[in-house]
Amino acid sequence: MDWIKKIFKGSGQKNSEGYYHGDYAEDPQFYAPSGTGEHENEEIDRAIALSLLEESQKERNIINDESQLEEDEQLARAIQESLRFEPPPQYDNANTFLPIPIHFPMGDRICAGCNTEIGHGRFLNCLNAFWHPECFHCHACNFPISDYEFSVSGNYRFHKSCYKERYHPKCDVCSHFIPTNPAGLIEYRAHPFWIQKYCPSHEHDGTPRCCSCERMEPQDTGYVALDDGRKLCLECLDSAVMDTKECQPLYLDIQEFYEGLNMEVEQQVPLLLVERQALNEARVGEKNGHYHMPETRGLCLSEEQTVSTILRRPSFGTGNRAMDMITEPYKLTRRCEVTAILILYGLPRLLTGSILAHEMMHAWMRLQGFQTLSQDVEEGICQVLAHMWIATQLDSSSSSDVAPTSSSGSSRIRKGKRPEFERKLGEFFKHQIESDTSPVYGDGFRAGNQAVYKYGLRRTLEHIRMTGRFPY
Repeated sequence: MDWIKKIFKGSGQKNSEGYYHGDYAEDPQFYAPSGTGEHENEEIDRAIALSLLEESQKERNIINDESQLEEDEQLARAIQESLRFEPPPQYDNANTFLPIPIHFPMGDRICAGCNTEIGHGRFLNCLNAFWHPECFHCHACNFPISDYEFSVSGNYRFHKSCYKERYHPKCDVCSHFIPTNPAGLIEYRAHPFWIQKYCPSHEHDGTPRCCSCERMEPQDTGYVALDDGRKLCLECLDSAVMDTKECQPLYLDIQEFYEGLNMEVEQQVPLLLVERQALNEARVGEKNGHYHMPETRGLCLSEEQTVSTILRRPSFGTGNRAMDMITEPYKLTRRCEVTAILILYGLPRLLTGSILAHEMMHAWMRLQGFQTLSQDVEEGICQVLAHMWIATQLDSSSSSDVAPTSSSGSSRIRKGKRPEFERKLGEFFKHQIESDTSPVYGDGFRAGNQAVYKYGLRRTLEHIRMTGRFPY
């Protein structure tokens, strides 16, 4: 019977470790041998001992399973509590949110990544699903997401750094990530026509704009500096008209455009390209006329005065600065109601042409004897003619194949891309006329354009001549 005693003493020792509950060692009658049927009693004792061992093993397994489940649940809760993150700024339809705890039976843990049973061990419970840690990976870099914070876009998960690199807009001027404002939102500026986003600070830090297309200068691109302080991007420089002689073919194109409308300008009006300072001085000497602010780019003069015109285009040296430009004085003599048309130099062909078409309309009306008109009517109908000329250039099938008018080395800059950009530039100038917010140029154009669309150009001009107003 000693071996039976050893078995029960072993059970008593395991009870002290918390795996079995019971105390059989305190009952002395349990160990005493019986007086008769010793062999039978031994078999009974052996059966009882084996039964007790089996019960002890079952209870130990149950305790172990319950302990493992409790540990897994504690681990899941700890991981779930750690997955608390601040949602990043909202942009590009991205969604970030705080996972909501969802309780599932522990036997139903299926990984949402590989669709296999997770079983016991480490797992994640977030985004309303269970995951193996290695299956919860970034859609961009495909590495597991082990950070406490992550981002979500649609059904895809990202490291915050990967999400920022893919979706956070960068400034087209400084190439840095556009910062967030105090409210945590991404705030940037953008031109209404060009696809160019930039930090709000660049509007006040002296970043230059192209004087033609109005795009801001990227820090890795050097715009050309004209001698009057303006800056010109390389795309606009490619078709820029730089001196009076160079502008004459364009002047003939505008004259042919007017002749096609049966509006021939009968007097030969001098066309001069001038610098900004010369244009401003001529404007001061002119008694009549309205000028488009903040900068005047063209004038139709009726007074006698001397104007400094550009005789030879500048070259561009170190630092993309204009140099070696030659000017000469030109004395205007009054032979008719118009003494000259002045255009600011250094502007692309389409912009120069639209300004010239506008000023030519002023000249045509003065030579035709139109009475003094209100500013919105006169400037409005001139903008209509400028808009019409740009439209004919854009609609012409040969406009994209026209050779550069520039004869200098600048015409070779970005050669081959110029026609495509020039068409885009023409769309921009057309958009500028259409979206002008000024009461004179903007509202005047829209009223005149509506009248021409409804009654035609000839009838509209006759109505203006007789009444001084647009027909309605």
